[in-house]
Amino acid sequence: MINPQLGGAITNDAWITKNDIPDPEVLPDLPGYHVLIRPTSIREKTKGGILLPERARDDIAYLTTVGRVLKVGTLAYEDKDKFLAGAWCKEGDFVMFRMNSGTRFTIGGVEYRLMNDDSIEAVVPDPRGVERV
Repeated sequence: MINPQLGGAITNDAWITKNDIPDPEVLPDLPGYHVLIRPTSIREKTKGGILLPERARDDIAYLTTVGRVLKVGTLAYEDKDKFLAGAWCKEGDFVMFRMNSGTRFTIGGVEYRLMNDDSIEAVVPDPRGVERV
């Protein structure tokens, strides 16, 4: 749970939750080359039972670099010169992105990010296995 290589930081597995608030039934329309991402949700307490203060959860959420793709815009990944191998991700994929990329906003108290299609850095099979250093 604590990774000494990360200066004793709590690993993602300890603070990412699977018990999310459901996604809204109606998502924004995405014209153009945008991708709608829902960053991973943060637990209120670690697996070991340590309560994470709201400030710590806010800091962790702000620094998150992994999220789930909820929707892909109508023109996302259509530039054949830029995306030679096709789309980098699809709805439902967990993806990595840069910490400050995208437009951050909330719907129903849940944070979302609207990003350009080329802001996706990687697709990951399980967000709990990704550690920010």
